[in-house]
Amino acid sequence: EKALASLEDADFGLCFASGSAATTAVLNLLHAGDEVLTTMDVYGGTYRLFKSIYARYGIRFHFLNTNNTQQIIDHINEKTRMIWIESPTNPLLNILDIKKLAEAKSENVLLVVDNTFATPYFQRPITLGADIIVHSTTKYLGGHSDVVGGALLTNSKDVYDACKFYQNAAGAVPSPFDCFLIQRGLKTLEVRMIMHEKNATAMANFLQQHTAVEQVFYPGLGSHPNHRIASEQMTGYSGMVSFRLKDGLSACNRFFEKIKVFTLAESLGGVESLACYPFTMTHGAIPDAEKEKIGITKNLIRLSVGIESVEDLLADLDQALK
Repeated sequence: EKALASLEDADFGLCFASGSAATTAVLNLLHAGDEVLTTMDVYGGTYRLFKSIYARYGIRFHFLNTNNTQQIIDHINEKTRMIWIESPTNPLLNILDIKKLAEAKSENVLLVVDNTFATPYFQRPITLGADIIVHSTTKYLGGHSDVVGGALLTNSKDVYDACKFYQNAAGAVPSPFDCFLIQRGLKTLEVRMIMHEKNATAMANFLQQHTAVEQVFYPGLGSHPNHRIASEQMTGYSGMVSFRLKDGLSACNRFFEKIKVFTLAESLGGVESLACYPFTMTHGAIPDAEKEKIGITKNLIRLSVGIESVEDLLADLDQALK
């Protein structure tokens, strides 16, 4: 907990048995009648917790279909108690202006940033004004696809005390061995993230030029609509790349059948490269009509780019797209 807090420039840290457990601890700060602003483009498990669990307790969630920070600010009202964002988002890699949100909200509104995709190596939301950071430590912080965990970081003693009570009372604690595995992962975080970003940039540039590809989502590309914001609040763009194929579902099926270095799997952030189909995998809990509306389409593929040889990865993409 101290190590993670130090990495995020936070005063307090708490570790949990999963990322969803960390999310639950934060949501338990809310009460009936409170309102939360978030975006449609969030991790499917977070959406499920919001929509299917906590909405039953009288908490109202506003899912905004936007990557425009000002539109979120415009929806803040006297009942708003929390703004929950991912930046970059999952799976469309949208970027929101964390500092602008922090400056626009009042003190009684908590700004929560899921920093799983960026990691503290590339982005430290508390230095930009966020109140709470959450992580799925299963992903980049663990880094080897062999542990499940979550974390919460904050500068607020009140938030820490309340979430610490929940952590203990609900038994949402990780095992000592899980903590050891995450500590081990932190020792190589820098060298891994450098390679993840280097390889992801190569994949994004390759895909952007490929005739089978309709659109590429990567904040490191100059064509990304919020590339400027990303370059201001991040020191790098991490290892996630998403793209759409022109020939739709049939092309996606062929791609998944042909990949050899990439593996079809739902997780991310490990040293090995993974390919995922968000429509039925990570975001399967979201109704189909809503998925299409927010851009999680049937021709969308998400890549977690690992640290293998970049030549091997590019060759695998090339042959799978033919």
